[in-house]
Parts: sequence; C-alpha cells; structure tokens
Amino acid sequence: MQKTKTIEELKRKRLEKKVDISLTKKEIIFTEVEKIDEIKIRENYKNLNYNIAIDNRVLTDKIICDKNDEYFEKYKNAEILCVFIYSKITKKVLENMPNLKIIITRSVGYNHIDLVECHNKKIPVCNVPDYGSHVIAEHVFAMLLSSLRCIEQASDKTKMCDFNFSGLRGMALKGKTLGIIGTGKIGKKVARIASMGFLMDVIAYARHPDIDASLSSHFTYVDSLEEIWEKSDIISLHIPANKESYHIINKKSISQMKDGVVLVNTARGSLIETQALIDGVQSKKISHAVLDVVENEKHITDFPELQTMPEILITPHIAFYADDSMKKMYTESFQTIENFIKHKKLMHEIKEVE
Repeated sequence: MQKTKTIEELKRKRLEKKVDISLTKKEIIFTEVEKIDEIKIRENYKNLNYNIAIDNRVLTDKIICDKNDEYFEKYKNAEILCVFIYSKITKKVLENMPNLKIIITRSVGYNHIDLVECHNKKIPVCNVPDYGSHVIAEHVFAMLLSSLRCIEQASDKTKMCDFNFSGLRGMALKGKTLGIIGTGKIGKKVARIASMGFLMDVIAYARHPDIDASLSSHFTYVDSLEEIWEKSDIISLHIPANKESYHIINKKSISQMKDGVVLVNTARGSLIETQALIDGVQSKKISHAVLDVVENEKHITDFPELQTMPEILITPHIAFYADDSMKKMYTESFQTIENFIKHKKLMHEIKEVE
C-alpha cells in the first residue's frame, strides 16, 4: 500500500512540473506569405524548438501597436522576423519587438527596413541578393516585346475577329542601342540577353564597372549618364533606390534623350519622376514606357494617365515572381535562419548603414 502511494505521488509531482512545450518555444514570424508557401515553411521548421507564426498581412505600425491583434504577443516574443518588401520595419515596429534578434528580408532591396535603428539595437539584417536575376531579366524582354510588337492590342483585335494590321506595326530590337544603368546581377543578364540573343548594341553605365563581364557579354561601358541619354534607343534601369538615384529619370534627363526613346523600369518606382514621364509620353519624346514598378504605387490613381495611355505598359511588380525564384527566395531565407539558430556565420548580412 505504501509503495502504491509513493508511485502515485511521483506521478503527481511529474505532472505538476510538466510545462506546455509550446510556451517554452521561441517565435519565428513570417509576414506576407502566400497560402501556397505556408506548407514549405511549416515543414521546414517542424522539428525545431520554435513556434512558427505566419502572418499573411503586411506588417505596419498599426498592427504592431494593436494589443487586441491576434499576433500582438507573437510579435512581442519573436526572436526571428522574416519579411518581404511591403512590410515597413520602422523604429515603432522595432520598439514593440523587444526580443527580436534578427531580421531576414526575402528580397534584394532593403529600403523598407530602418537599418540605422537596427544597427543601434544590434539587430542584424540579412537579404537574399540573388533569388532570380534571370527571371527579372526575362521580364524586361517580355514587357519590351509585348509593348514594341503591340501584342496586347493585337490579341484584343484578333479576339474580336479583326485581322486588320492597321495600328500594329512594331519595332524590332536587332541593331537598336540598349543603354543599361547599373550592371549588377540583373543588369549583366539583361545585357547578355540583349547582345547575344537579340543582337542589340549594348552600352552601360555603372559606378563600379565589371570589365570582365562587359567582354564576355559583349557590352561597352560609357563614362557618363549623359552618354546613355544621348545614344540609347532603349534605356533600362537596374539600380537600387537611394538618395542618389531618386528621380534619376526626370525632366532634364528626358530632354537629353533621343526622340522616341523607350524606357524600362523593373527596379524601383522612385527612379522615375512620374509627371516628367507622362509629359515625355505626351510630347512623343518617349514612345513607350514599360514599368514593373511605379512611384507611390498605392496612389497610382493620382496620375490617371498611367492607367489610360496606350504607350505605357505596367505590371504589378511581378518581374521576380516565378516558380524557381520564389523557391530560391525561401530556401536562402531558411538557410540564414538555420545559420542564426546554430550560431554559424550569417548569410548576406547587410553591413552598410545609410
């Protein structure tokens, strides 16, 4: 009888000491996740001592400060935050995530993150510098060909049983001069496709020229932006958004370009001054503008011409959006998180602070 009582007491003490394992786990939060990507995230972390929280929304100051939000405590307790480009990681967000130890952005760009405040709080920030440069380069030519060969208009006419060629005369790429601004991974791939695929003459301007790449991909560096403006039939932008690049395409630069120039922007919307672009199209100085990004995209209705001008082709920032690029985006983010958890060297940590 005494032995039975002792056994029962031991069981009771064990139960009293037992703690909900989920409460002892740390939090990893992913924002801006599509439903089709949730499975791979949960599968990847099912055996780690972390709770995985997936917030499909864009993280904002309003969300982070709302004590009634279902994710409020999760953000408060999170050690690892993995975001995409629309989540603004501001000082307010960082103040409300006191346990945060690392931020990973599933993107090349990181101007949506307050790097200065992260630096002050000793929170490392890592990005994914090349998850799909070839995909973005392909999109440049998908948009160019669609616009210059009147694909959209031709399709609409044909679907209406109108097989008349009128108004559908296009522009060929062979022999045209393509001016590239920025020769990082994307810019170099665009140059290679243009020169070796479409037999275009390619010139480029970059602060840090890659001479080996220019020789292997058959393009030539010029010494100034003015040469790009003056010599190019088509101009394609491949630089980050910062103070120096803000409105690099403006009224003055457009005035220096060839009549009928074609502009391509798959980089950042702030590189082009919107009103100057519209004025250039209206005056016929710009014959076509193909844009995967626009300035202040949430306020695109402030410039109705962008939505109505047939010379302007716009896609909703999808140049990166393809199956293999999305897979690599997550794979590299997972690797960075794993390195952090295992105290290994972080991948692609952003060191410079503007």
